[in-house]
Amino acid sequence: MASLTIRNLRKSFGVVEVLKGVDLEANTGEFIALVGPSGCGKSTLLAMIAGLETVTSGEIYIGDRLVNSVQPKDRDIAMVFQSYALYPTMTVKENMAFGMESRGVPKAEQEKTIARVAALLQIEPFLKRKPGQLSGGQRQRVAMGRALVRDPALFLFDEPLSNLDAKLRVDMRTEIKKLHQRIGKTTIYVTHDQVEAMTLASRIAVMHQGEVQQFADPDTVYNRPANIFVAGFMGSPSMNFIDAEITSSGGAPAVNFPLSGGGVASLPLHNGVADRAQSKKVILGIRPEHLSRQSASNSGKQGFATMSAPVEVVEPTGAETMAVLKFGDREVVGRFSPDEAPRTGEDMPLAVDMTRACLFDPATTRLI
Repeated sequence: MASLTIRNLRKSFGVVEVLKGVDLEANTGEFIALVGPSGCGKSTLLAMIAGLETVTSGEIYIGDRLVNSVQPKDRDIAMVFQSYALYPTMTVKENMAFGMESRGVPKAEQEKTIARVAALLQIEPFLKRKPGQLSGGQRQRVAMGRALVRDPALFLFDEPLSNLDAKLRVDMRTEIKKLHQRIGKTTIYVTHDQVEAMTLASRIAVMHQGEVQQFADPDTVYNRPANIFVAGFMGSPSMNFIDAEITSSGGAPAVNFPLSGGGVASLPLHNGVADRAQSKKVILGIRPEHLSRQSASNSGKQGFATMSAPVEVVEPTGAETMAVLKFGDREVVGRFSPDEAPRTGEDMPLAVDMTRACLFDPATTRLI
């Protein structure tokens, strides 16, 4: 196993700069997810780690070895592609053995390694089949098996689940997590799916327009996002953003914004956040699950503020109910349990968990 260190990495295609000074470090055995929208540079970054793209400037270290000019085959990595990249005319066993044969691994060792990896991934029944006879999930396991038989220092995954249906994607996500727990290899995993990133990674690098916006553990990225982009990208439905102003209510700091039917909502602030604000104008960020119906259990509870908002749309999903509420001229999404589900048209009494709220600077979009 090995660590991965990336220092001030840049990549340009002609005059277009795709990566703009990326710094990342993955400790030995860590699972790092690179997440972001299409075109943010995450797949280009992975290709540069693999040696499939050249470095414009900056440094890539695998362990303590600078690999900028090292050929892909000599980097001690294994890569699992989105498209599986299996040889269609070879059996599963032949696909797994191909790389070992190229490196001159003795037949007896090949057989032993394939048997071990096939048992680990539960693909023993498919060893004599060809890829065309397998389902998408089975082919993805074979692709992982072909990577595992190499026993590399570093695993690279390039959106490996994006071609699978929703249920199979969840199942394979669990399999990948179990696999990493068993083998403990340093893993870099590219995805546009923030749920995959949150559930699999020990740390997440959120990328946008060729830059890392935040690099932290999943809890920090979700609950203390570095800026409005990260806050809006991570979470489904995403965080709600409301233009507001910091004022004083009864001598204590509060955040105010206008309500739909006239009047003003005044929600108290906590944790000294108001003292860090450079301006009275702020953007209030509230996650959908931090809105709940007022009840005896939350009314008057420390850190909870109360207000009312009209309900415009209700969307039951079974385990929970989504609702679109009107906060002044802004639509806000709330996530409620079925027993407190709102009704379309009602003026819903709300409890807002202000201990979980975020404030952003309108000028810089960064977290206050």
